[in-house]
Amino acid sequence: MTTPFYVAPEQVMKDRADYARKGISRGRALVALRFTDGIAIVAENPSETLRKVSEIYDRIAFAGVGKYNEFDQLRVAGIRAADLKGFQYSRDDVDARTLANQYAQILGTVFTHEMKPMEVEILVAEVGLEPSGDQMFHILYDGTVNDHRNTAVLGGDAEAISARLGETYREGLGFDEAIRIGVTALAGADRELPTGDLEVAKLGRGNGRRCFQRVSDADLATILA
Repeated sequence: MTTPFYVAPEQVMKDRADYARKGISRGRALVALRFTDGIAIVAENPSETLRKVSEIYDRIAFAGVGKYNEFDQLRVAGIRAADLKGFQYSRDDVDARTLANQYAQILGTVFTHEMKPMEVEILVAEVGLEPSGDQMFHILYDGTVNDHRNTAVLGGDAEAISARLGETYREGLGFDEAIRIGVTALAGADRELPTGDLEVAKLGRGNGRRCFQRVSDADLATILA
């Protein structure tokens, strides 16, 4: 009888984490910023058809970086979970914290038990009736949940983008200024991002029951001009 091949659990977890981080780092980043009337999400995305930022429910948005087919599966699962809870109970019972916990359980289970982890990081953002109710949850490939108050950065060169964002962000921003700060943080000093390579959306308190709204290329060009 042959001796089974043994790998220390710590090494297995490290290898999976390294694999997931490498896959995510090859993708393009996105940033989310709180402004006076809601939350703005700015993503580097040259595709005209594949979306990284989407609506989940009335006041909740989803954003993902990494492997598209994997975070899109999570997006669909989140929509179904939110619709089911809103139908069974009340629309007001659907919140970002519960969705973030469900996503964390899914990603944590896959990371621990499957051969290949998901190469994704996701953001679940909710705009409150008042600014104090705004929430942003950043869920990592291993199920770790980080709660952000004012800004969040996913994918790509997250550390450098976070540093640039920290130098320019301040509370009380208007929507247009928040977009410009987000684009500048994504681009850095050595390049310029055209509007065709950007995907921008906002969760606005003044948008009615469904707070999610995409920003068209024409409006974005006006803002950046």
